[in-house]
Amino acid sequence: MVLGYPMTTVYMTVLIVAGLLTLLYLILADAIDGALDSIPFFDLAVLLPLITITAAIGYTLETFTSWQHTLIFILALIGASIATALLYYFLFVPLRKSDVSLAYTDASLEGQIARVLTPIPVDGYGEILIEGVSGNISKRAQSYTNRAIPFEAIVIIIEVQDGVAYVAERHT
Repeated sequence: MVLGYPMTTVYMTVLIVAGLLTLLYLILADAIDGALDSIPFFDLAVLLPLITITAAIGYTLETFTSWQHTLIFILALIGASIATALLYYFLFVPLRKSDVSLAYTDASLEGQIARVLTPIPVDGYGEILIEGVSGNISKRAQSYTNRAIPFEAIVIIIEVQDGVAYVAERHT
């Protein structure tokens, strides 16, 4: 009993509150993380699952066993620590490292290989497709050598100026 309440009620209350806080954190994660950046070694993405899993294991053990409350709490905390460590190292760390965006600069496109989507006429514009790991980019293109380039030709981007890629046909 804690403050006159049975342990199952305490664990269930903590489970519900921590679950609701986790949902709130999912919605407001960027704002909350920005506000808490000044506190070292404090990460709600790790703390909330630890509390939630501890409460879930504690509630389950209180309901289905007749073990002592202290033993149940210790086992729940150990189990939650292991589960949270696994979540952290196999889910959170890889997700944080894989922060990829489609942001690019015109200079970063120079030297890239692309495929012609719309034929590029002499003294005219066509369209190219640059295929990348994080997505595809289509760009307006003009021939660098002022020659017509047919549909599906493979080209190399020589330079990009004012949003136009100047390309040359790649001969293999």
